[in-house]
Amino acid sequence: MKVFIQSIVAQLLLNPYIFWRGYQAIPAKKSWRIPYTLFFILELAIYFFGFFFRKELPDHIMTTIQYICNTWYIASVYITLSLLTLEVLRLSDRFFHWFPQWLTQHWKQTKLTLFFVIIAGVSCLMVKAYLTVVYPIVKDVYVTLPKGSSERDSLTVVMMSDLHIGEVIGKKLVQSYVALSNAQHPDMVVLVGDIMDYESRFAEMEHIEDDLQQLKAPLGVYVVNGNHEYRANRFAKYRWLAKTGAVHLIDSVVQPDSTFYLIGRDDYINKKRQALHTLMADIDTTKPIIVLDHQPWSFAEMAMNGVDLGLHGHTHNGQLWPYPLLMKLIYECPYGYHKKGPTQFYVSSGIGIAGPPYRVGTVSELVVLHIKFK
Repeated sequence: MKVFIQSIVAQLLLNPYIFWRGYQAIPAKKSWRIPYTLFFILELAIYFFGFFFRKELPDHIMTTIQYICNTWYIASVYITLSLLTLEVLRLSDRFFHWFPQWLTQHWKQTKLTLFFVIIAGVSCLMVKAYLTVVYPIVKDVYVTLPKGSSERDSLTVVMMSDLHIGEVIGKKLVQSYVALSNAQHPDMVVLVGDIMDYESRFAEMEHIEDDLQQLKAPLGVYVVNGNHEYRANRFAKYRWLAKTGAVHLIDSVVQPDSTFYLIGRDDYINKKRQALHTLMADIDTTKPIIVLDHQPWSFAEMAMNGVDLGLHGHTHNGQLWPYPLLMKLIYECPYGYHKKGPTQFYVSSGIGIAGPPYRVGTVSELVVLHIKFK
């Protein structure tokens, strides 16, 4: 449903503008204008067909329709931005007359050329945006904590957040995530929320729990809730997560070994989740304390309670430019390393995606934390 709500923006606002400008640019011949017009009619028909029959259509057809709608929605945004940039440049030429004479004298040819340049440019952008999702980077992060013990002086942790297993992120991608994680030879793996996108049935049908069981880490695999775990039937998701072999931490404290504490908080969406100071009431604060908390809203609370390292996801760093600019206005730290008081933080942009399988101006990442204890 969400994809169609997003796409209606393109259908009602962006498509008419793109169609109008493109229609002006292409030659006034039926061989050009009829296929061009049919493209927009077909795209609109697919959109409304999916919207009105979404409950009756089988999953594989709906997934295909969502891919088409998602792809065109994202492409239409960048086509519109390109066209608006040209509008501004053309308007400025009326005052400054900085366009070359040969360009203004052959304006019809110029418009057609720009039409193809925009289509080619946005097409290349979409391919790169898709590959960015399919091939996540490995992000090495080096952190030194001011606590430690004689038993352990370092810890390697693989952190993955925002897998969003569902229609888009399926078995093949999850298998690649597992292989990438195992190649890092971590001591511990943490999955910091939004493991599923919406419904659990896609993960259940493909038995993706079998793939997550292949994550290798001597100190174990730990998972916490994200806001998406609260969507649809969360208890079905809990049952599925139990099959993965990961330790599901919901306002829980564990010691993977005797040298440090790992606290897994329930998601911020649960306004009745336990306070951090309550969770920390009975722990030895002379040992390193690592907190998993999906949404990065609790920096001050963690710093106040003497947490050493907070790990977060959720933001996707905006996923698609220009949303990263908006994220900086919303969050104290929407992405990357941050320090507040004695506490260090890392906010991941996530390894998966929500909605369209594209990233522009952001990365899909598997984070490897190289932690040193003093």
